[in-house]
Amino acid sequence: MTGSRILSMGHHQPSRVVTNDDIAQLVETNDEWIRDRVGIVSRRIAGDETVADMAAAAADKALANSGLTAADIDLVVVATCTSIDRSPNVACRVAAKLGIDAPGAFDLNTACSGFAYALGTVDHAIRAGASRNALVIGAEKLSDFTDWTDRSTCIIFADGAGAAVVTAAAGDEPAGIGPVVWGSVPERGDAVRIEGWRPYVAQEGQTVFRWATTALAPLALQACERAGVDPAELAAFVPHQANARIIDGIAKRLNIPQALVAKDIVESGNTSAASIPLALSKLVERREVPSGAPVLLFGFGGGLTYAGQVIRCP
Repeated sequence: MTGSRILSMGHHQPSRVVTNDDIAQLVETNDEWIRDRVGIVSRRIAGDETVADMAAAAADKALANSGLTAADIDLVVVATCTSIDRSPNVACRVAAKLGIDAPGAFDLNTACSGFAYALGTVDHAIRAGASRNALVIGAEKLSDFTDWTDRSTCIIFADGAGAAVVTAAAGDEPAGIGPVVWGSVPERGDAVRIEGWRPYVAQEGQTVFRWATTALAPLALQACERAGVDPAELAAFVPHQANARIIDGIAKRLNIPQALVAKDIVESGNTSAASIPLALSKLVERREVPSGAPVLLFGFGGGLTYAGQVIRCP
């Protein structure tokens, strides 16, 4: 049995920037209120781009950064909860766009924890020998499901995609993806939902806030424990970019003052399954975290679901 590691990252965001002042033209709100409540300054909103378009763009960049080619990829997994089309799935569309021949290809939906779930699933596939090189993508077009007259949600959600190329660890090389800690709280599933044929995102903000800031830090610490990494060794913490106050609350409970805490929420908004790979890809691109340094990923949200693992920064 061999482990796996993230070889490279890539991300994509739509070109259209929507500021808080723009949102204030739609609903009764203002820049100061939005910054104070959720920490967002701007977000990216897609026009004609689909979930598959954004996923493929992010994956193409990750593949270009990896030194591999499309012919080397044997598995494509896309985490998303906002694909309008049921079939072909997003993973198959990405494979077709990138010219990947005959990969295993499936979508995974655990909403905001989706990328960490997908990364854990691909790690298991590689450890079992079912895959050698995989693309793991988080991609969302939440603007398709946003009620632009509801100020409690329209200030939060945005669009984008992030991707990782994951490969088998070579020889005696240590695994670069630690054991996943995952689970759910199904009885609170109504706290974040996209339901029906013409759905809008709806959430019970205070329920999610209390759950995230009180229950999740011990679970994130379990991911460190399973990976054999002392929290004091973490170089960075990349949580789901749900809300700046939630991020700060979890980080405080983790007691990791030495770690860089990702705050892509400020300029990207909440992009659900795309938020972790978007934030991580930007940290890697800017070289803000040393290659090989331990990084804690932790996703949480709709379902309510959660998942996290410690990785070694590519």
